Amino acid sequence: MSIQFSGWQVFDDGASFSGGELQPSQKPRNRGAYSMYHGTSIASARLIIANGFKQSSGGMLGKGVYVSRDINKASRYPLLSITTDRVVFKVQVRVGRVKRIDKDNHPLQYTWKANGYDSAWVPPNCGFAAVRSGLEEDCVFDPKRVKVEGIAKAPNTTIEKELKLLISKQSNTSRGDGAADLCSLCKRKTQLGSPHIKQQCWECGKNICILMAKHFCPAKP
Repeated sequence: MSIQFSGWQVFDDGASFSGGELQPSQKPRNRGAYSMYHGTSIASARLIIANGFKQSSGGMLGKGVYVSRDINKASRYPLLSITTDRVVFKVQVRVGRVKRIDKDNHPLQYTWKANGYDSAWVPPNCGFAAVRSGLEEDCVFDPKRVKVEGIAKAPNTTIEKELKLLISKQSNTSRGDGAADLCSLCKRKTQLGSPHIKQQCWECGKNICILMAKHFCPAKP
């Protein structure tokens, strides 16, 4: 007896779509999108919300935007600043192709981008002397891969409310009327320049998006 079926259902482990959470020691999947943290000053936080992230001029992994999935790591920045001037963003990071840098004098410590990688990952407690705290850290070369999601820490409620309001206003401006920001079929967010692929189901002819979580063809009479 043969069994015929048409359709699919996706079980999302959180790694391939935005909002995925990783433990500090868990290896990121290439092309995944994850929630991480970025520490900065109050003044810089305002500029980042308004204009987006900018690439640092250098660092232990070279140029890029430095983030961490460990909020304790992000909370240490900016270094040498007072705690009342520190803000921690929760950010969404599209890591792209990731290179693990886990030892001193790694041959790709500063050249991972030139070798085809989008991000570098330093696991926690790997013995990398440049990370004295031993806490996990990431460097993303293209600032456009890092987007502010919200405020994870602020020095006081006044600053927190101000920054949240700025994020909300910026988000509304980016979305326009909001309707075009969601795919009408899969209800997932679309990204600028990356429209979802919509087509007819090869079996039932119903309009579908290839990113729909599930689709089942109606039973035939």
